[in-house]
Amino acid sequence: MAEKVIRLAIPNKGRIAEPVRELIEKSGLHIRSTGDRLLLAKTVDPHVEIIFARPIDIPGYVSAGIADLGITGQDMVKERRAEVRELLDLGLGRANLVLAVMEESSVKSAADLEGARIATEFPEMTRDYFREIGVNVTVVQVSGACEATPHLGIADAIVDLSSSGATLETNHLRVIGTLFPTSTVLVANLTSFASCRPKIDELTLAFESVVRARGQCYLMMNVARDSLPVVRDLLPGLSGPTVMDVASSGDLVAVHAVVGEERIYTLINQLRLAGARDILVLSVERMVR
Repeated sequence: MAEKVIRLAIPNKGRIAEPVRELIEKSGLHIRSTGDRLLLAKTVDPHVEIIFARPIDIPGYVSAGIADLGITGQDMVKERRAEVRELLDLGLGRANLVLAVMEESSVKSAADLEGARIATEFPEMTRDYFREIGVNVTVVQVSGACEATPHLGIADAIVDLSSSGATLETNHLRVIGTLFPTSTVLVANLTSFASCRPKIDELTLAFESVVRARGQCYLMMNVARDSLPVVRDLLPGLSGPTVMDVASSGDLVAVHAVVGEERIYTLINQLRLAGARDILVLSVERMVR
């Protein structure tokens, strides 16, 4: 029996589209076809295809079995009430779904919004939130430029995604509550997860290896044996540094370690002063434990 082709739905546009494409390329699952209007593409794996879709549609595609896997925001999954299995947090596009009002508003908390109009692109999550806290509001669904609605008299408050808060600040809005922290996740169709588990595990591992490697560097250096204790103390790495004999010299050992890239600037000089030489710093594309 021929192996089933796994279809992976990814964003065709939006703030996470490019980071997701980069993730797929780094994982080794290179997309063979490109194009702005492309809906379906092959990959280097003949048993994996890519579906390009709007992020908000991806949870529904996966839930309905149109796609076996999908990459989209947790907020999209929750908004669409999709019955899917979350496999992996990809750590991309972290943000908060927040409740905000105009800076000059007298409103201090969500409880002060009884009878208010709330503009949002997330009507289901917004209704759930206010229902849970027992506050009656009218939800005004919008498809964009949510932050402008209070200034236009369309709404008294908004529920919108915010990563840095800069857009809210620019539009003279202030946050009075957080509904939901979100990130980009890999999700699976429930039936596909049960019937195609080996292939789905393979893809999940490929993506996870890229996520693990993010922010890591690989260091290689030669060290005199009598300097090794000091160098080892500087390089805890993931499981401690790897030490190997250098074939051409009985006095030197090769030391390898994976360290966070935020340490590299000061670490290189510390290693040199400790006796390390021939230091190489390499980027890490994938890391499997």
